[in-house]
Formats: sequence, C-alpha cells, structure tokens
Amino acid sequence: MQVDAIEKSYRRWAPVYDLTFGRITQGSRILSAEHVNSQGGSVLEVGIGTGLALDHYGPHVRVTGIDLSAEMLREAEARAHRRGLRNLVGLSQMDARAIRFPAAAFDHVAAMHIMSVVPEPDRVLDEIARVCRPGGSVLIANHFAGRAEGWSKMERLAAPLANLLGWHSDFAIERVLGHPKLRLEETRQIKPFGLMTFLRFRRVEG
Repeated sequence: MQVDAIEKSYRRWAPVYDLTFGRITQGSRILSAEHVNSQGGSVLEVGIGTGLALDHYGPHVRVTGIDLSAEMLREAEARAHRRGLRNLVGLSQMDARAIRFPAAAFDHVAAMHIMSVVPEPDRVLDEIARVCRPGGSVLIANHFAGRAEGWSKMERLAAPLANLLGWHSDFAIERVLGHPKLRLEETRQIKPFGLMTFLRFRRVEG
C-alpha cells in the first residue's frame, strides 16, 4: 500500500475504529501490554492508532507512540487526556520506515496490526529492530495468511480490496520472520477465532 492510500483509509477508519476493527484486535494489545508491564522500562508503539493499548500499560511503563495518521493520533491524544495518563511520554506523526529516534532507544517496541498495512514492511522491521535495545522485546501482532483455520477463501477474496480495507489480507508471516537481529521466542493465536497471531521476539546483538 502507498502512503496516500493508507492515510485516506485511516482517515475513514479513525472515528469508528475502536468499535469495529479495534475490538477484534484488542486481545493482542492486552497481551503485549502485559509483557511490557512484567518487564518495565520504556515502550515505543509503532502505529499506535487511537491508543487502544494505553489503558493497559502500568504507571511504571514509559509509553511513546507514533503513527502515520494525524486523525488516529488525535484520537489517541484525546484518550490519554480523558484518562489522565501520566506515563505517556509523547505522540508523534511519523513514517515507520524512518523512525526519528536513535538506535537502542527503547526497551520494547510494539507493532500491533500494522505490518500488513505499511509500505515496505521489511524496511519497517529494520527500523523496529534498530530502535530496540539489545536484550529488549519486539512485539508484533497481525493477521497472517493461512494462520486462521477456515479463512483462506475470505483472505483471497479480500486481497484486491487492500486500499479500501486499509490492510493486506494475504500478508505472509514469513515477511516478519528470519530477521538477523530478532530471535522468535513466542507465537500465539489470539481470540476471537484465532484470526490474529502474536509474536514475541528478543532483540539480539548484531
């Protein structure tokens, strides 16, 4: 997907995202926040969207969020304001292919349901690995083709509608595996229906 298509898609999604796609994907956000809470430190959410995970981070975790969509970021900022969240360090509009933070800046990096959305996901994965410190966690959740039993036909039918839907239904899990700086430590299918897969990586030296 191209940047302009992503921005248009998420401009449409922003007002209703929490009540639609957000509900289906919330399980993986909670799982990601639970892991971060158990470790503490700082986390960068790449593609923070409307900030659905913000409520689940403990007060001891320092949260930074980036997103390409200004509309999504406005929703996240409003959520943080309503909740009076004091552990949110900042929200920035940013292209995940060029994250404007130094190397090893975060203890954890979370990318919830964005890898099948962004252009050049390989480049985004490189950036995610770069800004995570060695020994830290990279947490990725996404719908991957062929992982949810019985959904293959629907994935094929939805594939041509990527620009309208805002994501690629036929995105292969192999696109995020095998990175030389990321060692896979956990794989889990997430309810409902096992549609989403949660992956936890350890950032290794190199």
